[in-house]
Order: sequence, then C-alpha cells, then structure tokens
Amino acid sequence: MTHNTMINQTQNAQGALTLKCPSCQKIVFWNDDYPFRPFCSDRCRLIDLGEWASENHRIAGEPAKPFSDFDEN
Repeated sequence: MTHNTMINQTQNAQGALTLKCPSCQKIVFWNDDYPFRPFCSDRCRLIDLGEWASENHRIAGEPAKPFSDFDEN
C-alpha cells in the first residue's frame, strides 16, 4: 500500500490535491484554506488525537520494551 492510498488523496480537474479527512471523511483541499490538514478542522484533529491517547488507535507490532529493560551502556 502506498502513502497515497493510505490517505485517499486525489487531484481534481484543476490539479489541486484533495484528500478525505481521516475523522469525518469530508473532502479537504491541500492548501492554506485548511490549516489543520489532513483534517478538515481543529475539532477533527482533536478527535483523532483523543483516539490515539485513549489507545483506540494503535500501530501494529511487538510491544515496546520497558525502559528498565535497556542496558545502561
């Protein structure tokens, strides 16, 4: 899967880059009119941040080692 596929970005007929907001799926233009891009708004950005903070979103893989397991050298 490429990065482009992951964020569902496209270019419209005028060549402007567009993508869907990861939270609400609203179309977002990649320009200064959307300062919270790839999110459509600060609200959607904060909702996504809350999902990560509450561990509803996770990155697949092995759990990280506790800091105490690392050698001090």
